[in-house]
Amino acid sequence: MSDEHDDRPRGFAAFPSRRGGRIRGQSWWSRAWVESMEGGWPEEEPLKKGRTVARSGRLGPLTVGPGRVSTQVYDGADEPYTVVLALPELDDEQWDALWERAADRPAETEALLAGELPPDLLEAAEDARLGLLPGYGELEPDCGCDEPDHPCAHAIALGYQFSWLLDEEPQLLLLVRGRYWGTALEELKSVLLLRAMTETTGDGEDGEDEEDAGTKAVRPDAPAVTGTPAVGTPADEAYARPAVPLPPLPPLPDPPQDGTEPVTGIEADPLERLVADAAVRARELLAYTLGAGDGPPRLLGRWQDTVRIAATHPDPRVPARLRDACDRPEELDRAAEAWRWGGAAALEVLEEAWQPEGPDMVRARTVLSTGWEDEGLPEPVVRDNRWTLPGRGLQLRYGHDGRWYPYRERSGTWWPAGPPAHDPVLALAELIDG
Repeated sequence: MSDEHDDRPRGFAAFPSRRGGRIRGQSWWSRAWVESMEGGWPEEEPLKKGRTVARSGRLGPLTVGPGRVSTQVYDGADEPYTVVLALPELDDEQWDALWERAADRPAETEALLAGELPPDLLEAAEDARLGLLPGYGELEPDCGCDEPDHPCAHAIALGYQFSWLLDEEPQLLLLVRGRYWGTALEELKSVLLLRAMTETTGDGEDGEDEEDAGTKAVRPDAPAVTGTPAVGTPADEAYARPAVPLPPLPPLPDPPQDGTEPVTGIEADPLERLVADAAVRARELLAYTLGAGDGPPRLLGRWQDTVRIAATHPDPRVPARLRDACDRPEELDRAAEAWRWGGAAALEVLEEAWQPEGPDMVRARTVLSTGWEDEGLPEPVVRDNRWTLPGRGLQLRYGHDGRWYPYRERSGTWWPAGPPAHDPVLALAELIDG
């Protein structure tokens, strides 16, 4: 997502084919999801077919958004068809009730703020009389196939593959119910803050209210504090002391003359940029500490940090100075462009060629040939993780993060040309439409 606190759908790379092994996932939330799904669809034969399809590698990239999980099925037909699992979203009142119940449980609250989704949150949801896992009849399948079964094997396969996503990111369950993880944490923190404010402004000890407590803290007839009383001095004696005069102000320094070098030998504007940059890094660390970030900030080497600063500072003097100071000046502009599109992962894609696993490349070739057969595109030339369309000056690069990065040729050099996408068709669309 471009904004970590919105509720737009998220994309995930397709799962490669699997031979045998566990189908129901290994985490608590993954198993709980499968139990709820199988409880709503109890017939064993469709479930068995669905498990086979889930392992086959025929499902494309998964899209997870509020109220739905979807993908496309590639089974050798002329065009893929779409399969969707719909789940009712919780409304604002229901979410408020859930966070109120969660705030009653210190252990669950601490786990949530630490970035975890504790299993006991399910009990808090039950206390609020709402469900996070799909109840009977809530999970509604829809598929473009012609199978008579309802649900069909493709919908069941999608349900199993969603449980695999929950193994890695159980917070996706909240997104399907209508809340992105960052939004959920902000709402929980608001409940905790409101409670803390209420406790602070509530009744004092032994029944005295706020007004009585304030009256005891400051006497209305007490004279102004004058001077600093010694430790152990009675309050009345301290208040009665005469005011102590302040020392005279030091003289102002002479104004600087034109052309005077700064005392430190460092100009002011780079210091402003460094202070702003330190504030941004501190914010990232704080967000991760409070559970609002996806992960801790990456540790960057000197070159990576140089590229980051060049890409994120709008002042044109910053990249110019960095270009003069770094040992790779001719590469800085292209590296900064990559960083602006995708951060450290995009810089890695720019600079590193690697050989992806076979199933990923086979699936990508199928998706591209199916999705763009009417565009008259040439057959791509594949070398390592780079797919080049000859004669068009277009290229896709596959990253270790499972995303495809679009590139365009400029004067014989490949330049980053758009945001990455988990679906190679979407990444290619950025190039063709750009």
